[in-house]
Amino acid sequence: MKTGKAGSGLLSKAVDFLETLLVTFFVIVMIFTYCFRVYIVKGESMENTLVQGDTVIVETMPFFRYSRGDIIIADIDSAHLLDDSGEVYEKACSRKTVVKRVIASEGQSVDIDFDRGKVFVDGKELTEDYTSGLTHSDEGAFTGKYPVTVPKGYLFVMGDNRRNSLDSRSYDIGFVSVDSVVGKVLFRAAPAQKIGIVK
Repeated sequence: MKTGKAGSGLLSKAVDFLETLLVTFFVIVMIFTYCFRVYIVKGESMENTLVQGDTVIVETMPFFRYSRGDIIIADIDSAHLLDDSGEVYEKACSRKTVVKRVIASEGQSVDIDFDRGKVFVDGKELTEDYTSGLTHSDEGAFTGKYPVTVPKGYLFVMGDNRRNSLDSRSYDIGFVSVDSVVGKVLFRAAPAQKIGIVK
């Protein structure tokens, strides 16, 4: 009888353990399905902060507004530019997924001194220790219109590698709609020697 009770107890514990394991697995799957996403960096536009092949964890349900300095992933299928009256208009472009840094959010003013390679937000020069190169190239999105004010529901973004980045300076991107943002990059998961929080 004692052997039977012992066997029954072990079976019960094994079942409890399996149930806990399955619930934990289910919760993790749900969290990564609805709250986080894994993204592998493609291209050179965020060097040296992020490089080709880096694996990052992206928070897809942020409980805050995107702000200057955040690194985001966005799925873009149209450019948002300004007409001569200062109104936003949409221009179709090839679909692309980009990883960029937020320079300014809605209501903020962006100015770029392309001769000196300096960026200003709300009249203040940014200290950009994270960039690879200065901001000398104007890619046509807002040529002759700087300073520009970021409209409601949009972001102004740039890659950290200013000499090799398709971003808000470009006629093929312009302002990035908040609705097109997949999420904020939080953590680098690979390669192993570079694991850590992304800033």
